[in-house]
Amino acid sequence: MEYCPDKWVGVKISSANTPTIYKIFACWYGGFFNGDSWKLNSGITKATLIDDTFHFEGASGSVYICNKDSYGTNGYGAGVLNNMVQNADNNGITIEILPEDTKWLELNYE
Repeated sequence: MEYCPDKWVGVKISSANTPTIYKIFACWYGGFFNGDSWKLNSGITKATLIDDTFHFEGASGSVYICNKDSYGTNGYGAGVLNNMVQNADNNGITIEILPEDTKWLELNYE
């Protein structure tokens, strides 16, 4: 399955008891009949750059095709992500929103 989000950010999830994992938090704008939506991928296994888009392969086999110029979240996605960060922190898990200039092709996803 391929996903092409309107906005996206990379997150780093870590805790004392599990290996670090990188994921894509993707957001889509809704229309008149549908609200905004979001999705968190299963965990990045590989990243490639094709033209101006990063292709992030996930552990589930999905691919997130993310435009370099679309880094960030929409308002709804920001609220959801901030809530995730807070809930994770309350449970001893750290969710770090990675900066836009992260070297995606150089991270170790294993």
